[in-house]
Parts: sequence; structure tokens; C-alpha cells
Amino acid sequence: MKMEVAGISHTGAVRESNQDVVAWQLTDDGNAAVLLVADGMGGYQGGEIASRLAADTVMEVLIPVLFQSEEAKRESDPGDCLETAFALANDRILERRRTDERLDKMGTTLVVAWVENGAAHITHAGDSRCYLVRDGQLTCLTRDDTVVQNMLEDGSINEADVANVPFRNVLTRAIGAMEPLELTFCSHPVRRGDSLLLCSDGLTHSVPEAEWEQILKECDSRESAVNALIEAALEHQASDNVSVVLLTLK
Repeated sequence: MKMEVAGISHTGAVRESNQDVVAWQLTDDGNAAVLLVADGMGGYQGGEIASRLAADTVMEVLIPVLFQSEEAKRESDPGDCLETAFALANDRILERRRTDERLDKMGTTLVVAWVENGAAHITHAGDSRCYLVRDGQLTCLTRDDTVVQNMLEDGSINEADVANVPFRNVLTRAIGAMEPLELTFCSHPVRRGDSLLLCSDGLTHSVPEAEWEQILKECDSRESAVNALIEAALEHQASDNVSVVLLTLK
């Protein structure tokens, strides 16, 4: 299956700086891809540094694997490769925190999808998400690592309460914020006609998913779709940075 990708990161309607990072890499034949979204946190320039460091590290580890021969790839377990990339990113951010007191609160969310041979291998920490778009329907493939998500699952609150929870953005996992690092890994089959959408919480917190589906149905290209999603977030006065990466399988 051939793949094509488009992505955008925007400061949003309120913030003055952008601490999100998007990145992707396709093989020359378009049959395999790695894509990611990172959403930094930590004041000063910490969030921007953490998200960039995480993104650069993951791509540094995974791109050589992506371009290996098919025989070599068969010996490379996607879960192990992703775990290695995340662990190195975590170590590098922790080291920067230790050597610069101005960065001692920095960290980042990170969601990465490695797509190849009819499967999407996804690893994440934090509340940046990965969605499967199939036949016009959105399915979230990741679980938010947040206090609010834990409260929803244990019944402390319901969906109607979420907007009123003052600490709804507090993360329970992040890259560079814990040692040892805890991750969630999953694999999902993908087929021709599917899309994967990765995004930061600037989109999920500002635009209802039903509106996303309508936008994706109306747009005739990946570029127009990601632009339209960003515009929708701005119209909704997104209070955070907004990032979207969209991969389609043909």
C-alpha cells in the first residue's frame, strides 16, 4: 500500500509560542512510514526543547530501521524499536533537566505510529492521540494518560463533568518526567482507504470529533484536511498549540 502524509503545527488562538512538534518520514517507495506528534510542557523554553528533543531522538532511532532491507526488518520487532526510541528520548530529556535548572520541569507528550505491511504500530505517553479514520468514522486508538481519564474510568466523574475539572490537563505519564518510563503499545490492522490522524490536545480540547469527521469527508486532499482542522481549532479559539498529522493509505 502506498502512503502519503501531510501535517501542520500552529500556535493556536492564544499562545505566543509553539511547543508542539510534528514529524514524519516515508520510505522512497511510500510503502512504510513513521509519524509523530509531541506536545511539550515546562515553562521557560522547556516545552519547546523537550518536544524537539523527543521528536529528533525518535526519528534518529527509527529512520534507519525504516530503510532497512525487508530481511533485516523481519528481525526488528516494532514494539522493541519503539520502546528503544522512547527510552532514549526519555533519558536525553532527563539529562537536560539535570544539567539546567531552568529546565527542571520540562517534559513532553509523544505519540508515534510506525505503519508498514498492513499494520500500524503505535506507542504513546501523555494525551496526544492517534485516530483511525475508516469509512468516514473516527476511532481513537490511544488512551489519554491523564488524571481526568483515570477519574472517568473509575466513575468519579462523567463526560459532562470533564470541562469543569480544573486539573483536566494534568498528565500521569510524559517523556522526560519519570524514570523508569511507562508506555502503552498497540498494533492495529490497516487497509487501503484508511487514514491515521495524530494530534495534540489543542485539537481534541477545542473541536468536537463530529466536526472532524465532517471536515475529513468534505476535504479532497490531506493538505486541505489538516488545514481545515487547524482553522476549525482557531475558530473555536483553541487555547493551546494545535498539531495534526494525517497519513492516508492508497
